[in-house]
Amino acid sequence: MDAQTLKEAAQAIAAWLSSARELPAALEYLWRIVQGRDMFCGLEQRTKMQMKTWKATIESAAMAAVGLMLMGGRCDGADWPQFMGPNGDGTSPEKGLSSSWPAEGPRVLWTVKLGAGYGGAAVRDGQVFLMDRADRQQDLLRCLDLETGKEQWSFAYDAPGRISHDGSRSTPAVTAKHVFIIGPFGHLHALDRATHGVAWKKNLLADFGVRLPTWAVAQSPIPYRDMVLVAPQGAQAGLLALEQTTGKERWRSGPVGSMGYASPKVVKLGGIDHVTIVTPEGVRGVRASDGQLLWSYGHPCKIPIPNVTELGGDRLFVTGGYNAGSAIFQVSGQGDQWSVKELARIDQIGGQCHPALAYEDHLFVLCNTNERADGMVCFDFAGKLIWQTQRSPYLCKGGSILTADGLMYVMDGREGELHAVRPSPAGFKSLAKAKLLEGREIWGPLALSNGRLLVRDQTQIKCVDVRGR
Repeated sequence: MDAQTLKEAAQAIAAWLSSARELPAALEYLWRIVQGRDMFCGLEQRTKMQMKTWKATIESAAMAAVGLMLMGGRCDGADWPQFMGPNGDGTSPEKGLSSSWPAEGPRVLWTVKLGAGYGGAAVRDGQVFLMDRADRQQDLLRCLDLETGKEQWSFAYDAPGRISHDGSRSTPAVTAKHVFIIGPFGHLHALDRATHGVAWKKNLLADFGVRLPTWAVAQSPIPYRDMVLVAPQGAQAGLLALEQTTGKERWRSGPVGSMGYASPKVVKLGGIDHVTIVTPEGVRGVRASDGQLLWSYGHPCKIPIPNVTELGGDRLFVTGGYNAGSAIFQVSGQGDQWSVKELARIDQIGGQCHPALAYEDHLFVLCNTNERADGMVCFDFAGKLIWQTQRSPYLCKGGSILTADGLMYVMDGREGELHAVRPSPAGFKSLAKAKLLEGREIWGPLALSNGRLLVRDQTQIKCVDVRGR
């Protein structure tokens, strides 16, 4: 048996198992392997193509993956295939990454120049995908090699126009066969990864009668089962589910509110999947199977950007800038009858750009806004303020990631400093920091794959080695 093949398959299965949302399916999959009835669904496409010759390898890999998990062993690497990572919540299944580095900082593996923007990277199969914008005339997808930064291919389309705070906004979504991208003028493309051509396309504004928001379209497409979720947020369609392969409409919801800047998010409430969106009026939830609007929670925010954070127990945390503050609420119900109960409301203190990360019954969120300087803030799951850094350190509006063994990487969006942080209700603790980026408005989300951390500012993207030694 080829050792590298076994390792890759073990890593794929362990990463799959690490997703709480997919755990039941993963356990069922492993049981089918033991019983000899496995159909190999849910694995990487390369495994599907070789299923006949890989069966023994996959069986061994599955056992190896379970062994790694039960023994607490390391499984190096996971893809970051969409906005906010494999689970859509800013968490990574990777462990054993670096929490300290030399005075000069972690090793920068490569740097690639970019146009201005805020769009984050997605990573799959050793390829980095990110959006860029050229001379206010074109949007383009760039595909880079994760190891070297070398551009492998690109796709551009005409999108002339001026927008305030020019540049890209969204993060691509990458599946085995497609890359889904959204541009600031609402262009939605599904690209074939093999041919690099257009499989299908739509426009979230023109096709659904929606006006361009003040700060342009900033949402990212979200893969869900065999669909991709987007949010026109207009009178004709609030949320929209499209077939990945054809772009055919699977369902559309009714109106959910005017277009904000948040991306759709899938959460599990009452035992079923809901798709949430945060609009200027508040949070809306629709049934993921058919788009039926089930519930709403009022949380006015004139420029909503973060979506909700799941707390367990059917509870959600919502946050926003512009003095919108934060809140915790619980959703309950069944069938078509659902209700919302507010559990806590936190006046004024809220995160403007990025959602909170949940760790061990506490929330950690960067709460610097245009009106306040609360720094990183820790709340408990009852909504109680535990601590805040305010200006020491400031940590302005940057992205952050939480790893599987409780290490956070946090970018200071004003200083360009990367912090390695141990999240704890006892207080803020920066284990290491290094200045990696320059300029202003360093607000793009981070991405982490195979111990490589991807960070960007308004002129460049860097790949930083944070593998443990």
